Amino acid sequence: MRRIEFKMERPGLLEVGQKITVTEGLLPSNYYYTIDPSLAMSPNIPFRYRLKNREGVVADIVENSRGFYVTAEFDEPEVDMTK
Repeated sequence: MRRIEFKMERPGLLEVGQKITVTEGLLPSNYYYTIDPSLAMSPNIPFRYRLKNREGVVADIVENSRGFYVTAEFDEPEVDMTK
């Protein structure tokens, strides 16, 4: 399973276990993903790590001092973006 963390601005927009779809956005050298309908946004993701599956499931929601973060799982191989 591939996991991606999304930033959510307000609590209560998503629940753990909820099925989601994402929309892909294009920047000059990266992609970014938005949980529909504009509920949370991913960080910029380099072209070589493009998400292939647009449907996933909310695995976790965490609140910290910087806001709310949603971790979603997608049915595709995990990638190591540190390489």
